[in-house]
Amino acid sequence: MRDKFKYTVVESDSGEKIKNIIKKQYGFSSRLLTKLKFGNCVYLNGQPAKMHMQPVTGDIIEISLPEERSEFIPENIPIDIVYEDNDLIIINKQPGHVVHPTKGHPSNTIANGIMKYMIDTHQSFKIRFINRLDMDTTGLLIVSKNSHCQDHLSKQMKENKVKKIYVALVKGCLENDKGKIDAPIGRLYEDHVLRGVVSDGFPSVTNYKVLQRYRDNYTLVELQLETGRTHQIRVHMNHIGHPVLSDALYDEVMPDIIKRQALHASYLSFIHPITGEPVSFYAPVPEDIKQAIEKINKHVTVL
Repeated sequence: MRDKFKYTVVESDSGEKIKNIIKKQYGFSSRLLTKLKFGNCVYLNGQPAKMHMQPVTGDIIEISLPEERSEFIPENIPIDIVYEDNDLIIINKQPGHVVHPTKGHPSNTIANGIMKYMIDTHQSFKIRFINRLDMDTTGLLIVSKNSHCQDHLSKQMKENKVKKIYVALVKGCLENDKGKIDAPIGRLYEDHVLRGVVSDGFPSVTNYKVLQRYRDNYTLVELQLETGRTHQIRVHMNHIGHPVLSDALYDEVMPDIIKRQALHASYLSFIHPITGEPVSFYAPVPEDIKQAIEKINKHVTVL
């Protein structure tokens, strides 16, 4: 559990209830304020306090977020921690694992690995994923340790204040050095994971920039998302005739070059929910994509 929130009441807070003061100071959601109220998590000058109380200048308000804990089965799955504090974990995800248990993947997920990491490091928190990555996409994942950070970051995501940059190897040579793909995405079939560009889909925007063009008609591109639809990059690149290399769902696997889709979430930036400061994180291109580039440059023939 994170350290307590601690706030010293100032003159401008005069006449305000504790509930309004902490909502204004920390941006707590109404749902969290209710949890704090009924969980007896608020103290005034070291004594349990009611949310309707009106403190005076110099009083000290302390808030302990309710202690929560996920109940995933711990599994020995390596977790590459890029950054961690009392409120957040940033992970560089490896390929081959879905983010959290589903009907089709009830175990061997990143959540199971984090659960073991939590136990090993004597922590207790509920695992809340802020963003998602497909099973065979690598790169940066944000995990919130409490509901306040989840609410704050989810709001930033909705307001497009979280900058997300990916790197991908795609088939073909893109003609333009930069471009924007603005095409709605939706399900192609009911109860099927496959997505596509459809007229009644959700608005979806992907910006791309060519980083390098390679022989054998491949391109390394940087992609920045303005929206976060399921399979957005994979669908949009396929839509413009440049599918992500070795994408089994939207094109074809090319195991002689790379055994999974060559897509990597390389950069994230956002406002830290607690400190209010901008933070950014980078995950270098993984070895299998580097090796794919080397093979492409050596004129590897795919059978």
